Amino acid sequence: MNSFYVTTPIYYVNALPHLGHAYTTILADCANRFHRLLNEKTYFLTGTDEHGDKIVQAAEKNGEDPKSYVDKISARFQGLWPELGVENNAFIRTTFPSHKRCVQRILQDVFDKGDIYFGEYGGYYCYGCECFYTEKELENGLCPDHLEKPTYIKEENYFFRMSKYQDWLKEHILSHPDFIQPRQYRAEVLAMLREPLDDLCISRPKTRLTWGIELPFDQRFVTYVWFDALINYVSALGWPDHELFRTFWPNAHHLVAKDILKPHAVFWPTMLKAAGIELYKGLRVHGYWKVDETKMSKSLGNVVDPLEMRKKYGLDGFRYFLMREMQLGHDGSFSEQALVSRFNADLANDLGNLFNRSLSMARKYFQGKVPQSGAWTAEDREIVDRGLRTMHDYVQCFQDFRMARGLETFWEFIRGLNKYIDLSAPWKLRKEGDMDRLATVMALVLAGLRRTALAVWPIMPDAGQKMCAQLGLDFRPEEIDLIEEAGNWRQLQPGTALAERSNLFPRQEFILEQEQITESKSREQEPEPAEAGYEDFQKLQLLTGKVLAAEKVKGTDKLLKLEVDLGEERKRTIVAGLAKDYAPQEIQGRQVTVVANLKPRKLRGILSQGMVLTVHTPSGLTILSPEQDVPPGSRIS
Repeated sequence: MNSFYVTTPIYYVNALPHLGHAYTTILADCANRFHRLLNEKTYFLTGTDEHGDKIVQAAEKNGEDPKSYVDKISARFQGLWPELGVENNAFIRTTFPSHKRCVQRILQDVFDKGDIYFGEYGGYYCYGCECFYTEKELENGLCPDHLEKPTYIKEENYFFRMSKYQDWLKEHILSHPDFIQPRQYRAEVLAMLREPLDDLCISRPKTRLTWGIELPFDQRFVTYVWFDALINYVSALGWPDHELFRTFWPNAHHLVAKDILKPHAVFWPTMLKAAGIELYKGLRVHGYWKVDETKMSKSLGNVVDPLEMRKKYGLDGFRYFLMREMQLGHDGSFSEQALVSRFNADLANDLGNLFNRSLSMARKYFQGKVPQSGAWTAEDREIVDRGLRTMHDYVQCFQDFRMARGLETFWEFIRGLNKYIDLSAPWKLRKEGDMDRLATVMALVLAGLRRTALAVWPIMPDAGQKMCAQLGLDFRPEEIDLIEEAGNWRQLQPGTALAERSNLFPRQEFILEQEQITESKSREQEPEPAEAGYEDFQKLQLLTGKVLAAEKVKGTDKLLKLEVDLGEERKRTIVAGLAKDYAPQEIQGRQVTVVANLKPRKLRGILSQGMVLTVHTPSGLTILSPEQDVPPGSRIS
């Protein structure tokens, strides 16, 4: 029996789980369930990453010690997955003693080999990323991800000779085209490797950080979070001697978001090579979720709670939307309106309607039992051939983690079955008394429903099992082989009792939150503004400005204090109600449009000398900016 091993990143416990975590984990669950339907032995790992600076900071912010804090947040992750239909085989925490022993053993092995050395390093350290940046990697002196100025730190540390393996890694990627997919991320990694690769700082002195795994060869230091976290993928399998490791590691696939491409595509392979461990089989990289076309961010307040979506729209619909909407490697767009539209179009109209009308006709024409098929016509053969081709393409897509494309392909078959029913017109055949032809049509449609139920089970396990039950099937994943299904059209056993009807996907309505309804009503009730003359507009001095600095105003969750450059050495302090839509670091350096001659007024004790113009959108406020960079102080007319 072939094996398949799939992992998610181990999620950092400095914040609660959100839509991004749910997507990666559900994607891994779908892949794992799919490979079970290939009659393979599978293993699915997820877990939490619990060491490092950010954990200590988050614990202090919550008034807790690090251990209590990580226990609480890790439990939230563990409790979420069953609620989302996820069936992982194991959940690892980097605070497990078994993981600590594995990390220390690999560190010692690599140190004994001479690939870890002691040295001094000075660099720009971002606490958000927990890594050092060179000046070249910074953007206008800021961390490219967090848009904050890193702290310059110079200290003694231990380093891994990552540069030693640069040429080897480049050659491995070039000779294994499927090692990193989709291909744009393979190209991105190869571009990284065209530049000299620095050695990796793998420790933090205990004088600065104590919450971590001690280096086995120098207890004055703890392990850098990546040299700790990445090793979970083998420590969870009991490396080096456990049967799990020998069975599953040769077919390991890592699922990650694009923001952690470099650690998984560069750090991890070179670490494995130095430790003498076989490389994983493949790295599959996905994009970000955008909410109402804006990148999901805790600081923007647009983080989506997956349990809330499950409660509103059902687990099957939520899982289907996530898998259908994001093409692997590209960003996906999430909105509740889009979820409801996709649910109604694909699940209620196409799939739900197909099942309900087919079972209802079987009850009406054949007492709710599968009829005996006769000889096929050319039209019958056409839909059978389409079903075989579709299953072949579906299998290929899912093996490549291209779930969205696989579902798109299979839905063409579902729509084809609906069209086949319309063209065959069973109701007309019954009226004409052609029961042999009617039996053939209905047997073929019911066989199509069977393979549809198998195809949707990895994505919607509850619905897939219910579909099988409605078709009189005792669904056992271990008895299915989708490769075989792609080459053979299997009929249902004549005489099998069927459900009378199906109502798996009732149409959904977009559910507005009460505060959204209230806000909408208040906007409706706003009176029309008085008409303004051209001379009124001329009184306004509208200028472009550049935000030099931004900080939250103490005692409020809405206001930001901005220092704005209006050109000609004019600087203004402006208090703006942007804090719910922009973090201070996200607005710093941006161009804004300012009403410069507005009468100054005090807000929270701060004299505000102008107004920043914004646009009201369904997702919040958006700053009104010029299309391209213009000098501060440019006049707007």
